[in-house]
Amino acid sequence: MAVPAVPQELIQFIKTGSRFLVAGHKEPDGDCAGSQLALASVLRRLGKEAIPCSAGPFKRTEILPYADRFTAAPGEGDRENARVIVVDCSAPSRTGDLAPFLEGLPAAIIDHHATGDHPASSPENPVFLDPGAPSVTFLILYLIEALGETPGPEEAELLFFGLCTDTGFFRHVDQGGADVFAAAARMIRAGANPKKTFQAIHGGKGLNSRILMGRILARAESFFDSRLILSSEEYEESRRFGLEGRDSDSLYQLLQSVAGVEAIAIIRQETPDNCTVGLRSRDAVDVGALAMAFGGGGHKNAAGFSAGTTIGELRPRLLAAFEKIFA
Repeated sequence: MAVPAVPQELIQFIKTGSRFLVAGHKEPDGDCAGSQLALASVLRRLGKEAIPCSAGPFKRTEILPYADRFTAAPGEGDRENARVIVVDCSAPSRTGDLAPFLEGLPAAIIDHHATGDHPASSPENPVFLDPGAPSVTFLILYLIEALGETPGPEEAELLFFGLCTDTGFFRHVDQGGADVFAAAARMIRAGANPKKTFQAIHGGKGLNSRILMGRILARAESFFDSRLILSSEEYEESRRFGLEGRDSDSLYQLLQSVAGVEAIAIIRQETPDNCTVGLRSRDAVDVGALAMAFGGGGHKNAAGFSAGTTIGELRPRLLAAFEKIFA
């Protein structure tokens, strides 16, 4: 992959600003949260005021320890002379309940999603977009270095945490990924601890997470000559096991090891009238495009969406969409 080129417009946007609201998408993951906190820390070292903002909710157990470091509802005074930096999504409108508060402020975008309606870059609204980047923290590292800085130990840990989240601890790094490991080496040299990060992402799971995983695995079905595996989490299970019972990364990892599988879909009944869908694929299937067709988004090999419906209603629609892919 090519080394990211940090736009000079973004460098100037940061150097000439004094107060920054660092925002990310709703329901943040490790890459989003790690990018926000590491960037905010570096901005403070540069003498800027930086406020990490997130509408939450913090559904992923591995980032719960960071939740109290975010501001969910900035004060009106925080808008004065403020600039916004939005990470891991294409626009302030993707930040959930924060969007109305951020509206009208100069906003920079740092993202690596190919799907999404990214605006054109300008000095007032610079865009640092690289769909080939393995994570946004990877881009933040290059931004920090372009600003003439080196990550401190905690910043390096946050950057490495995001990189490992989005690469499945490097399982998804393909041929040509030498720059990913070079960046990881710089993060480790600056203070990141791979062993600690692996434990933070994969360790400390409760027994309920294994019980829930067993139920979803037992419900899994294969379609289209075993190229698709589809399963679901029922509403009663969502209520009983809660967010702390979920271990999506391990679940997808197990299902991706099935011979012949090319894509995985997990439908979760979050409320009686709303579902979320997690999508994963190997190489050929673009689940990001499929998610976008349902109003969501993501990457080619990892994406998702939500829908105001039930598993029973959504399931045939999802199968029909995959049928077009596998036809």
